[in-house]
Amino acid sequence: MSAATVILLLLMLLGILGRSNIIAAAAAILLLLQFTNLQRIYPLLERRALEAGLIFLVVSVLVPFAAGRVAPKDMLASFVTVPGLIAIASGIIATHMNCQGLELLQRYPQMMIGMVIGSIAGVAFFGGIPVGPLMAGGIAALLIQLATWLR
Repeated sequence: MSAATVILLLLMLLGILGRSNIIAAAAAILLLLQFTNLQRIYPLLERRALEAGLIFLVVSVLVPFAAGRVAPKDMLASFVTVPGLIAIASGIIATHMNCQGLELLQRYPQMMIGMVIGSIAGVAFFGGIPVGPLMAGGIAALLIQLATWLR
């Protein structure tokens, strides 16, 4: 059994034990690709799976608009209220941090294991929702920069 298979099995087990269905399912899909000798799909997944996942995430968030459950006047009001302006600022900060997270994970892919374990702990012990390795990477990048600055 290869080291990659052991790691994926461990991640799947941690996902199941930590009640993180997303992580368990992702590891299971990669194991399935390994066992069916379809590793040639890995480069495609590496390039495009993140985009596909983000598309589905954004679609799920935009459904209330498509379903007409958010009135246009409520949308416009969000641009001039304090909570609305905070939401805009949060979006700017989050997207910048996600970019930093992606760059960090591309440079140091081995950090993903720690983020997965942290995500599982967040789900299991703090009621979190594992939606973003990029945000976890962004926070890690920020904390690494802070630690470097404090040295």
